[in-house]
Amino acid sequence: MGMKLCLISPPCESDVKRVLEVTLPPLGLAYLASVLRGEHDVEILDALALNHSLADLRRRLEASMPDVVGITSVTSTIYNAYAVARVAKEVNENCIVVVGGPHATFMARQILEECPFVDVVVKGEGERAMKLLVEALSEGRSIEDIKGIAFRRNDVIAETEPMPLIENLDALPFPSRDLLPNEKYRAGRTVYTTMMTSRGCPFTCIFCSSARIFGNKWRGRSPENVVAEIKEVIETYRIKTIEVLDDTFTFNRERAARIADTIIDEGLDVIWSASSRVNTITRTLAEKMKRAGCRAIYLGIESGCQRMLDRINKGTTLEQARNAVEIVKKAGMQTVGSFIIGIPGETADCLKKTITFAKKIGIDFAQFTLLTPYPGTAIFTIADKNGWLMTKDWSKYTTLNPVMKIPGFGAEQLATFLRRAYLSFYLSPKVIWNQLKRRQFKFVLKEITSAINYTGRLER
Repeated sequence: MGMKLCLISPPCESDVKRVLEVTLPPLGLAYLASVLRGEHDVEILDALALNHSLADLRRRLEASMPDVVGITSVTSTIYNAYAVARVAKEVNENCIVVVGGPHATFMARQILEECPFVDVVVKGEGERAMKLLVEALSEGRSIEDIKGIAFRRNDVIAETEPMPLIENLDALPFPSRDLLPNEKYRAGRTVYTTMMTSRGCPFTCIFCSSARIFGNKWRGRSPENVVAEIKEVIETYRIKTIEVLDDTFTFNRERAARIADTIIDEGLDVIWSASSRVNTITRTLAEKMKRAGCRAIYLGIESGCQRMLDRINKGTTLEQARNAVEIVKKAGMQTVGSFIIGIPGETADCLKKTITFAKKIGIDFAQFTLLTPYPGTAIFTIADKNGWLMTKDWSKYTTLNPVMKIPGFGAEQLATFLRRAYLSFYLSPKVIWNQLKRRQFKFVLKEITSAINYTGRLER
């Protein structure tokens, strides 16, 4: 007998939504819905996009009375997930509450210890485990043999062995975007959606947990499968702007080129963006991506100090960063560069070099974040071992709040450097002039105001 499921992205404060006017669709929930909905009744509630409070969620749950409530969470929203779990149990004490997501993958035991309202935690890539879990629940069978989960057995927490990764990603159905409030997902005024065309990462950056969630082997969907989803997005949902969420879209350059070629050959009217390492983009590929509608590339530059790049195991050089920016700009696309502040061993001189490098390298937009030791990352293990963690209040793990102390810097100093980085970049005459050459002045003013508002929160 089929079950009734409600998959929830919990309500939370979002600096990205408030300041930059961007809300990301919960793509993971949409994938789960697709693998479940053939045999079960599935609903998605994106509380952030819908501006739902806990009271709103309570009313929705009282109306639908689901058998299973699935909640996704990152580290900074885990307490929001706990609050949703509590509401779900108050509405129906017999419902099964499942929590998944990046934080759950590495902190499953802690979640079950901290929150009595959570019944099961799904770890890692969730589609197979969730499907098997719901099947077992609907048939009244034991869940003990399902891989990739944690649960309570007679008040003792049990964790099963990891679920094998999905080798053929083409076998996954496309995300159930029809269950999402698509008109709510906007970058400014533009309705957009997200896609993931690959999973897994072979690189070992100390600040990232992707390889431990999706494996250290890169797995890519076929160009045909990717373009078929793009066509569905355009034709079914009337959405023509897509952000590709892959860690490194350009990891397999041949596949990336084939995707671009197919978009061109199909004559698809789509605007998209993607991420690249600075050492995986070539001039030929960039030009082809531009012709296929790619308008911006997100580059993980991370630092303007080579010693810091080596410290975080980035495996790239400053010269490769300069070349990548030049390649992308010459192809006619915008560049977004990410930079990390607060790397152990960093000095004031290193930080100043990073800010200067960001301004001089020619990128259009910069994202500065504090190095945040998320569970599952190498830096979390290092920081925990060395007593560098200032707090394990996960709600503070936003990349805006200093949560890790490093020799030579206090929390206030790191926050000041982050604010200085944003203001120095966006108030740079070179950056303002480059924007004015392409865009109306009111948009430049908005960027400057956003930067000030965004970083101003650090001082409160």
